[in-house]
Amino acid sequence: MTTTVPALGTRTGEDSALQAVLLDMDGTLVDTEGFWWDVEVEVFAALGHTLDDSWRHVVVGGPMTRSAGFLIEATGADITLDELSVLLNDGFETRIDRRLPLMPGAARLLAELAAHEIPTALVSASHRRIIDRILASVGPQYFALTVAGDEVERTKPFPDPYLMAAKGLDADPARCAVIEDTATGVAAAEAAGCRVVAVPSVAPIAPAAGRTVVTSLEEVDLAFLRGLMTEMR
Repeated sequence: MTTTVPALGTRTGEDSALQAVLLDMDGTLVDTEGFWWDVEVEVFAALGHTLDDSWRHVVVGGPMTRSAGFLIEATGADITLDELSVLLNDGFETRIDRRLPLMPGAARLLAELAAHEIPTALVSASHRRIIDRILASVGPQYFALTVAGDEVERTKPFPDPYLMAAKGLDADPARCAVIEDTATGVAAAEAAGCRVVAVPSVAPIAPAAGRTVVTSLEEVDLAFLRGLMTEMR
């Protein structure tokens, strides 16, 4: 299921083809992708295993089941997926309680979308417990809808989370702009039929049809996002 938080407004008028903006969380809005890897390294070190740094690109942006499952298989660690998920989420919460850095341009973009009453959703592969904790700092008022990775049958890279968000906002996926930082998230958004803005955080993402790659959210504003829809006409 999805959980809603105070809405900013419904779909904007016919003067804009942009119907909604759907945003990833880790590495896109908040600078936390490195937090997950640090926690994974610490947890596996306590289990007597050293993670290969090359694995970071394998687990980034994916759901807990995929990333944790991969690391268990790769290391041969004697721990279940459920046990590891608890340890990783606990360790991550400890880090975000200490500090929660926003990505450059994130606060300005959220404020602009809110000021223009653009329906906005947060769509993350992270679990609900993590999303709600981060929302408390970022500001739940910026999002009409949030979708967590443990609330959909198939999370990223499947299109389900973005299709669910678009439906919840009464928006056509083709008229939704998605902002993502990983290949996994980009694949999910493109499979849902959305226009994608990629802001790579850990691994590079190549431009492609229907996809725009930028180096920072500081390059993205409402006019930029509306322009993506104009290109479709």
